[in-house]
Amino acid sequence: MAAIDIKKPKKVSTATVVGAGLLGGYITARESGIRPLGGVVLAAAGGWAVRSWLAKTDVPTTVGLTALYVGGFGASHPLAKKIGSWPAVLTVTGVAAGAAYVLSDSK
Repeated sequence: MAAIDIKKPKKVSTATVVGAGLLGGYITARESGIRPLGGVVLAAAGGWAVRSWLAKTDVPTTVGLTALYVGGFGASHPLAKKIGSWPAVLTVTGVAAGAAYVLSDSK
């Protein structure tokens, strides 16, 4: 049986992972009706992104990007009351993924 070949941390597109975590977590929670299951998707993608940020950048940048990712998740809830669920999720995902690209992936 062959071992699973996991992509090296420096080769991972963290903007894509961030997008998958925030959008995928929202969709999973919404469609399954099980909010903690969406949290599992969010946490798994976040962990995968942190692994790469630590390899590509420094600790302060990793902490900042992680705070933005988690903060975006938190901010999407009150924002959804003002602009709607999908616009809120897309907004925070765009901000977090854009930051991940600029501060990590483009280097």
